[in-house]
Amino acid sequence: MNKPSIGLAPEGAPIIGLLTVLSLCSAILDWWPVTVLALIALWFSVHFFRDPERVIPQEAGVAVSPADGRVVRMERRADPMSGETRLCVSIFMNIFNVHVNRAPVAGSVTGVRYLPGKFFNAALDKASTDNEQCLWQMRDENGDLWTFVQIAGLIARRIVPHAEMGDELRRGQRFGMIRFGSRVDVYLPADYTSSVSIGENVFAGQTVLAKKSASEEA
Repeated sequence: MNKPSIGLAPEGAPIIGLLTVLSLCSAILDWWPVTVLALIALWFSVHFFRDPERVIPQEAGVAVSPADGRVVRMERRADPMSGETRLCVSIFMNIFNVHVNRAPVAGSVTGVRYLPGKFFNAALDKASTDNEQCLWQMRDENGDLWTFVQIAGLIARRIVPHAEMGDELRRGQRFGMIRFGSRVDVYLPADYTSSVSIGENVFAGQTVLAKKSASEEA
């Protein structure tokens, strides 16, 4: 059995490296106020860019959360990729959550669209339409279409995609990250029902977000 481990997202390497050098140099020069501030920033950066391994559920007919954070909204709205009205589950990530995002299901990436925009608080309704975002569409192994949207927030200023059009992703596989506080919206296919509730804390790749209805699995 593999031992659990906590890695670091590669996007954090330049920041962590720079802060490490700054901490060492300021300590050598006896610039203690600078050293203390640099060490605090270094701790925060290591904490923010952490990328822990997760235990991915293997049961059939489930989708996992694409993000760490708190479920802040569940409502039916138009899917921005297909135009169909679907149940949308919104997960808000604060600056202390892991910000690496994972695929909710196994399947093929059939669409990717980046939309520049503003940087409102990601928890607000207008963030879904006005903020910078990256839209993803996947077709799972059963032919169902999934849409999930990375939305930049008030502090987040960069969406970093790891996957691209045509890629085959496993359930729980990393597909990107958003730097600092932000949100991910997931639009469920009609034959899936939510397994979470508003206010619940979820973990990317590990928390079961939705399940295929029993009648559809039969």
